[in-house]
Amino acid sequence: MDQRLAVRQFVMQLLARRGDAQHFSDITSLVVSGRLQSIDAVEIAVFLEQTFGIDFAEIGFDQEMVDSIEAIYHVISTSAKSSADAHVTHYP
Repeated sequence: MDQRLAVRQFVMQLLARRGDAQHFSDITSLVVSGRLQSIDAVEIAVFLEQTFGIDFAEIGFDQEMVDSIEAIYHVISTSAKSSADAHVTHYP
């Protein structure tokens, strides 16, 4: 499944639990706007750790990192790049 689609579906589930069925774009604020709460931001962080191997202990966490689909996808892509760079072997 596409990463962005997986994230969008997870966020839609969180919103649905709150009775929020309104449309949102990839740049729509979700946490800062109040559509989701801090506990939802933590659930997104756990989802990202379990699904994509994101290590928030290593990169730090701020709820703005999960405030929109675009922001979340940025965390995924940045983490994947950092992880790939860390596994590159440099030969003299």
